Amino acid sequence: MPKDEPISHLASPGASAAVPSDGRLPVQREIGFVGLGHMGTAMAANLAAAGRRVIAYVRRPDQMGKLVALGLKPTTDITNLFDCEVVISMLPDDDAVRDVVFGRADLGIDGLALGLMPGAIHLSMSTISTAAASHLASEHARRGQGYVAAPVFGNPDAAKARQLFIVVAGPPADVERCRPLLDNVGQRTFVIGADPAHANLIKLLGNMMTATALQVLGEVIAVTLKRGMDPKPFIDFLTSTMFGGRVHKIYGDKIIRQSYAPGFVMPLALKDVRLALTEAENAGATMPSVSVVRDRLITGIARGYADLDWTALGLIAAEEAGLHVAPPVALN
Repeated sequence: MPKDEPISHLASPGASAAVPSDGRLPVQREIGFVGLGHMGTAMAANLAAAGRRVIAYVRRPDQMGKLVALGLKPTTDITNLFDCEVVISMLPDDDAVRDVVFGRADLGIDGLALGLMPGAIHLSMSTISTAAASHLASEHARRGQGYVAAPVFGNPDAAKARQLFIVVAGPPADVERCRPLLDNVGQRTFVIGADPAHANLIKLLGNMMTATALQVLGEVIAVTLKRGMDPKPFIDFLTSTMFGGRVHKIYGDKIIRQSYAPGFVMPLALKDVRLALTEAENAGATMPSVSVVRDRLITGIARGYADLDWTALGLIAAEEAGLHVAPPVALN
Protein backbone atom coordinates (compact mmCIF):
# COMPACT_ATOMS: atom_id res chain seq x y z
CA MET A 1 0.00 0.00 0.00
CA PRO A 2 1.43 3.45 -0.85
CA LYS A 3 2.57 5.60 2.03
CA ASP A 4 -0.23 7.74 3.41
CA GLU A 5 -0.49 11.30 2.24
CA PRO A 6 0.68 13.83 4.86
CA ILE A 7 -2.15 15.19 6.96
CA SER A 8 -2.17 18.92 7.58
CA HIS A 9 -1.87 19.94 11.23
CA LEU A 10 -2.84 23.58 10.82
CA ALA A 11 -6.02 24.90 12.38
CA SER A 12 -8.56 26.30 9.96
CA PRO A 13 -8.16 30.04 9.24
CA GLY A 14 -11.43 30.83 10.94
CA ALA A 15 -10.65 28.94 14.15
CA SER A 16 -11.09 31.03 17.26
CA ALA A 17 -8.04 31.63 19.41
CA ALA A 18 -10.01 33.07 22.29
CA VAL A 19 -9.33 31.67 25.74
CA PRO A 20 -12.51 30.22 27.28
CA SER A 21 -13.94 31.65 30.51
CA ASP A 22 -12.56 28.74 32.54
CA GLY A 23 -9.02 29.73 31.55
CA ARG A 24 -8.17 26.52 29.68
CA LEU A 25 -6.47 26.93 26.34
CA PRO A 26 -8.45 25.15 23.61
CA VAL A 27 -6.87 22.32 21.65
CA GLN A 28 -6.70 23.69 18.10
CA ARG A 29 -4.79 21.10 16.05
CA GLU A 30 -5.43 17.44 15.35
CA ILE A 31 -5.46 14.85 18.09
CA GLY A 32 -3.42 11.71 17.52
CA PHE A 33 -4.70 8.35 18.75
CA VAL A 34 -2.75 5.11 19.10
CA GLY A 35 -4.38 1.89 20.25
CA LEU A 36 -7.61 1.28 18.32
CA GLY A 37 -8.90 -1.79 20.14
CA HIS A 38 -12.46 -1.99 21.45
CA MET A 39 -11.85 0.68 24.09
CA GLY A 40 -9.67 2.93 21.98
CA THR A 41 -11.99 2.89 18.98
CA ALA A 42 -14.96 3.89 21.10
CA MET A 43 -12.99 6.70 22.74
CA ALA A 44 -11.60 8.01 19.46
CA ALA A 45 -15.07 7.93 17.91
CA ASN A 46 -16.42 10.00 20.81
CA LEU A 47 -13.68 12.56 20.25
CA ALA A 48 -14.61 12.78 16.57
CA ALA A 49 -18.30 13.07 17.45
CA ALA A 50 -17.40 16.01 19.70
CA GLY A 51 -15.86 17.79 16.70
CA ARG A 52 -12.22 16.84 17.28
CA ARG A 53 -10.04 16.05 14.28
CA VAL A 54 -8.54 12.69 15.17
CA ILE A 55 -5.67 11.00 13.33
CA ALA A 56 -5.80 7.30 14.23
CA TYR A 57 -2.62 5.26 13.84
CA VAL A 58 -3.11 1.61 12.94
CA ARG A 59 -0.65 -1.00 11.74
CA ARG A 60 -3.05 -2.89 9.46
CA PRO A 61 -4.54 -1.17 6.40
CA ASP A 62 -7.65 -3.38 6.60
CA GLN A 63 -8.73 -1.45 9.70
CA MET A 64 -8.88 1.89 7.93
CA GLY A 65 -12.33 1.65 6.35
CA LYS A 66 -14.05 1.08 9.70
CA LEU A 67 -12.27 4.07 11.22
CA VAL A 68 -13.16 6.38 8.33
CA ALA A 69 -16.81 5.47 8.87
CA LEU A 70 -16.46 6.66 12.48
CA GLY A 71 -15.22 10.06 11.41
CA LEU A 72 -11.53 9.41 12.07
CA LYS A 73 -8.51 10.00 9.82
CA PRO A 74 -6.68 6.66 9.84
CA THR A 75 -3.03 6.32 8.92
CA THR A 76 -0.46 3.52 8.88
CA ASP A 77 2.38 6.04 9.15
CA ILE A 78 3.02 7.08 12.75
CA THR A 79 4.94 10.16 11.62
CA ASN A 80 1.56 11.67 10.65
CA LEU A 81 0.97 12.05 14.39
CA PHE A 82 4.12 14.03 15.04
CA ASP A 83 2.53 17.42 14.39
CA CYS A 84 -0.40 16.75 16.69
CA GLU A 85 -0.85 18.89 19.76
CA VAL A 86 -1.91 15.89 21.87
CA VAL A 87 -1.40 12.19 21.15
CA ILE A 88 -3.53 9.74 23.13
CA SER A 89 -2.37 6.16 23.67
CA MET A 90 -4.72 3.35 24.74
CA LEU A 91 -2.47 0.30 24.56
CA PRO A 92 -2.49 -3.09 26.32
CA ASP A 93 0.78 -3.12 28.25
CA ASP A 94 4.16 -1.56 29.06
CA ASP A 95 5.92 -3.01 26.02
CA ALA A 96 3.33 -1.68 23.57
CA VAL A 97 3.54 1.82 25.05
CA ARG A 98 7.34 1.76 25.02
CA ASP A 99 7.33 0.73 21.36
CA VAL A 100 5.13 3.70 20.49
CA VAL A 101 7.17 6.18 22.53
CA PHE A 102 10.67 4.97 21.73
CA GLY A 103 10.09 3.34 18.33
CA ARG A 104 11.19 0.01 16.94
CA ALA A 105 14.54 0.15 15.14
CA ASP A 106 14.07 -3.41 13.86
CA LEU A 107 10.84 -2.35 12.12
CA GLY A 108 12.05 1.08 11.08
CA ILE A 109 9.37 2.80 13.19
CA ASP A 110 10.08 6.14 14.85
CA GLY A 111 8.59 6.87 18.27
CA LEU A 112 6.66 9.75 19.75
CA ALA A 113 9.56 10.88 21.93
CA LEU A 114 11.70 11.45 18.86
CA GLY A 115 8.98 12.97 16.67
CA LEU A 116 6.60 15.05 18.78
CA MET A 117 7.06 18.80 18.84
CA PRO A 118 8.27 20.50 22.02
CA GLY A 119 5.18 21.43 24.01
CA ALA A 120 3.09 18.56 22.62
CA ILE A 121 1.52 16.20 25.14
CA HIS A 122 1.42 12.43 25.27
CA LEU A 123 -1.85 11.58 27.07
CA SER A 124 -1.37 7.99 28.20
CA MET A 125 -4.68 6.31 29.01
CA SER A 126 -3.24 2.80 29.14
CA THR A 127 -3.06 0.64 32.25
CA ILE A 128 0.69 0.29 32.77
CA SER A 129 3.18 -0.06 35.61
CA THR A 130 4.24 2.90 37.70
CA ALA A 131 7.85 2.29 36.64
CA ALA A 132 6.89 2.59 32.97
CA ALA A 133 4.86 5.75 33.66
CA SER A 134 7.80 7.38 35.47
CA HIS A 135 10.22 6.43 32.70
CA LEU A 136 7.95 7.79 29.97
CA ALA A 137 7.30 11.02 31.87
CA SER A 138 11.03 11.56 32.36
CA GLU A 139 11.85 10.96 28.70
CA HIS A 140 9.13 13.26 27.42
CA ALA A 141 10.18 15.98 29.86
CA ARG A 142 13.80 15.66 28.71
CA ARG A 143 12.62 16.46 25.19
CA GLY A 144 10.39 19.37 26.22
CA GLN A 145 7.18 17.40 25.77
CA GLY A 146 4.36 16.85 28.24
CA TYR A 147 3.20 13.55 29.68
CA VAL A 148 -0.13 13.03 31.43
CA ALA A 149 -1.33 9.68 32.79
CA ALA A 150 -5.10 9.20 32.55
CA PRO A 151 -6.09 5.53 32.93
CA VAL A 152 -9.81 4.78 32.82
CA PHE A 153 -12.28 2.70 34.77
CA GLY A 154 -14.94 1.14 32.58
CA ASN A 155 -15.50 -1.42 29.83
CA PRO A 156 -16.06 -0.98 26.06
CA ASP A 157 -19.79 -0.43 26.57
CA ALA A 158 -19.05 2.35 29.05
CA ALA A 159 -16.53 3.80 26.62
CA LYS A 160 -19.14 3.92 23.85
CA ALA A 161 -21.62 5.61 26.18
CA ARG A 162 -18.99 8.10 27.39
CA GLN A 163 -19.44 6.76 30.91
CA LEU A 164 -15.78 6.19 31.79
CA PHE A 165 -14.27 7.38 35.06
CA ILE A 166 -10.81 8.83 34.47
CA VAL A 167 -7.95 9.15 36.98
CA VAL A 168 -5.46 11.83 35.94
CA ALA A 169 -2.01 12.91 37.11
CA GLY A 170 0.65 15.09 35.54
CA PRO A 171 1.94 18.67 35.42
CA PRO A 172 -1.07 20.89 36.23
CA ALA A 173 -0.83 23.01 33.07
CA ASP A 174 -0.72 19.90 30.87
CA VAL A 175 -3.61 18.32 32.75
CA GLU A 176 -5.72 21.44 32.16
CA ARG A 177 -4.93 21.41 28.44
CA CYS A 178 -6.09 17.80 28.26
CA ARG A 179 -9.18 18.16 30.41
CA PRO A 180 -11.56 19.15 27.56
CA LEU A 181 -10.54 15.99 25.69
CA LEU A 182 -11.13 13.89 28.78
CA ASP A 183 -14.57 15.46 29.10
CA ASN A 184 -15.29 14.20 25.56
CA VAL A 185 -14.65 10.56 26.49
CA GLY A 186 -15.63 10.20 30.15
CA GLN A 187 -18.37 11.11 32.60
CA ARG A 188 -16.03 12.34 35.35
CA THR A 189 -12.34 13.13 35.70
CA PHE A 190 -10.45 12.86 39.00
CA VAL A 191 -7.16 14.79 39.19
CA ILE A 192 -5.02 13.24 41.91
CA GLY A 193 -1.68 15.05 41.64
CA ALA A 194 1.36 15.88 39.55
CA ASP A 195 3.10 12.48 39.54
CA PRO A 196 1.81 10.40 36.59
CA ALA A 197 2.80 7.16 38.34
CA HIS A 198 0.18 7.78 41.04
CA ALA A 199 -2.65 7.62 38.50
CA ASN A 200 -1.44 4.25 37.30
CA LEU A 201 -1.10 2.94 40.86
CA ILE A 202 -4.70 3.92 41.61
CA LYS A 203 -5.84 2.21 38.43
CA LEU A 204 -4.03 -1.02 39.26
CA LEU A 205 -5.27 -1.12 42.85
CA GLY A 206 -8.81 -0.30 41.74
CA ASN A 207 -8.70 -3.18 39.30
CA MET A 208 -7.61 -5.47 42.15
CA MET A 209 -10.68 -4.48 44.16
CA THR A 210 -12.83 -5.45 41.18
CA ALA A 211 -10.90 -8.68 40.59
CA THR A 212 -11.24 -9.85 44.21
CA ALA A 213 -14.93 -8.92 44.20
CA LEU A 214 -15.41 -11.08 41.10
CA GLN A 215 -13.62 -13.95 42.80
CA VAL A 216 -15.79 -13.74 45.92
CA LEU A 217 -18.98 -13.35 43.88
CA GLY A 218 -18.06 -16.50 41.96
CA GLU A 219 -17.42 -18.39 45.18
CA VAL A 220 -20.65 -17.42 46.97
CA ILE A 221 -22.75 -18.08 43.87
CA ALA A 222 -21.15 -21.52 43.62
CA VAL A 223 -22.10 -22.23 47.25
CA THR A 224 -25.74 -21.24 46.68
CA LEU A 225 -25.90 -23.50 43.62
CA LYS A 226 -24.37 -26.41 45.55
CA ARG A 227 -27.03 -25.95 48.22
CA GLY A 228 -29.79 -26.05 45.62
CA MET A 229 -30.68 -22.36 45.83
CA ASP A 230 -31.45 -19.96 43.02
CA PRO A 231 -28.61 -17.44 43.29
CA LYS A 232 -30.53 -14.56 41.70
CA PRO A 233 -32.69 -13.63 44.73
CA PHE A 234 -29.56 -13.91 46.88
CA ILE A 235 -27.58 -11.51 44.68
CA ASP A 236 -30.58 -9.21 44.26
CA PHE A 237 -30.90 -8.98 48.05
CA LEU A 238 -27.21 -8.29 48.63
CA THR A 239 -26.90 -5.70 45.86
CA SER A 240 -30.02 -3.92 47.12
CA THR A 241 -28.68 -3.67 50.67
CA MET A 242 -25.09 -3.97 51.89
CA PHE A 243 -23.36 -4.48 48.55
CA GLY A 244 -25.01 -1.95 46.26
CA GLY A 245 -21.93 -0.88 44.32
CA ARG A 246 -21.60 -1.00 40.55
CA VAL A 247 -19.17 -3.92 40.59
CA HIS A 248 -21.41 -6.23 42.62
CA LYS A 249 -24.55 -5.28 40.71
CA ILE A 250 -23.14 -5.53 37.19
CA TYR A 251 -20.85 -8.50 37.60
CA GLY A 252 -23.03 -10.47 40.01
CA ASP A 253 -25.76 -10.54 37.38
CA LYS A 254 -23.30 -11.52 34.64
CA ILE A 255 -21.91 -14.42 36.67
CA ILE A 256 -25.42 -15.71 37.40
CA ARG A 257 -26.27 -15.53 33.68
CA GLN A 258 -22.88 -17.04 32.76
CA SER A 259 -22.34 -14.04 30.51
CA TYR A 260 -18.65 -14.07 29.68
CA ALA A 261 -18.53 -11.99 26.51
CA PRO A 262 -15.12 -10.31 26.47
CA GLY A 263 -14.82 -6.78 27.68
CA PHE A 264 -11.63 -7.35 29.66
CA VAL A 265 -10.17 -10.70 28.64
CA MET A 266 -8.39 -12.93 31.12
CA PRO A 267 -4.80 -12.43 29.86
CA LEU A 268 -5.13 -8.66 30.22
CA ALA A 269 -6.60 -9.08 33.69
CA LEU A 270 -3.69 -11.36 34.59
CA LYS A 271 -1.27 -8.70 33.35
CA ASP A 272 -2.80 -6.15 35.70
CA VAL A 273 -2.78 -8.59 38.60
CA ARG A 274 0.90 -9.27 38.11
CA LEU A 275 1.66 -5.54 37.91
CA ALA A 276 -0.28 -4.90 41.11
CA LEU A 277 1.49 -7.70 42.95
CA THR A 278 4.83 -6.23 41.85
CA GLU A 279 3.77 -2.82 43.16
CA ALA A 280 2.83 -4.42 46.48
CA GLU A 281 6.09 -6.32 46.71
CA ASN A 282 8.09 -3.19 45.97
CA ALA A 283 6.16 -1.41 48.73
CA GLY A 284 6.83 -4.20 51.21
CA ALA A 285 3.12 -5.04 51.43
CA THR A 286 1.21 -8.22 50.75
CA MET A 287 -2.04 -8.82 48.87
CA PRO A 288 -2.82 -12.50 49.49
CA SER A 289 -6.35 -12.27 48.08
CA VAL A 290 -4.93 -10.93 44.82
CA SER A 291 -2.54 -13.89 44.70
CA VAL A 292 -5.58 -16.18 44.73
CA VAL A 293 -7.04 -14.28 41.77
CA ARG A 294 -3.74 -14.62 39.91
CA ASP A 295 -3.82 -18.40 40.34
CA ARG A 296 -7.47 -18.60 39.23
CA LEU A 297 -6.77 -16.53 36.11
CA ILE A 298 -3.86 -18.79 35.24
CA THR A 299 -6.16 -21.78 35.73
CA GLY A 300 -8.81 -20.27 33.47
CA ILE A 301 -6.34 -19.52 30.71
CA ALA A 302 -4.93 -23.06 30.96
CA ARG A 303 -8.45 -24.45 30.57
CA GLY A 304 -8.95 -22.57 27.31
CA TYR A 305 -10.83 -19.52 28.59
CA ALA A 306 -8.34 -16.87 27.47
CA ASP A 307 -10.90 -15.24 25.18
CA LEU A 308 -13.45 -14.82 27.97
CA ASP A 309 -14.07 -11.79 30.16
CA TRP A 310 -12.67 -11.79 33.68
CA THR A 311 -16.22 -12.46 34.90
CA ALA A 312 -15.32 -16.05 33.97
CA LEU A 313 -13.69 -16.18 37.39
CA GLY A 314 -17.23 -17.24 38.30
CA LEU A 315 -16.96 -20.12 35.84
CA ILE A 316 -13.70 -21.25 37.45
CA ALA A 317 -15.28 -21.06 40.92
CA ALA A 318 -18.19 -23.20 39.74
CA GLU A 319 -15.86 -25.80 38.22
CA GLU A 320 -13.74 -25.90 41.38
CA ALA A 321 -16.92 -26.54 43.36
CA GLY A 322 -17.62 -29.59 41.20
CA LEU A 323 -20.59 -28.05 39.43
CA HIS A 324 -21.31 -29.18 35.90
CA VAL A 325 -21.04 -26.08 33.75
CA ALA A 326 -21.72 -26.25 30.04
CA PRO A 327 -18.77 -24.92 28.01
CA PRO A 328 -19.42 -21.29 27.01
CA VAL A 329 -20.08 -21.71 23.29
CA ALA A 330 -22.23 -18.66 22.53
CA LEU A 331 -20.90 -15.59 24.30
CA ASN A 332 -23.73 -13.29 25.35
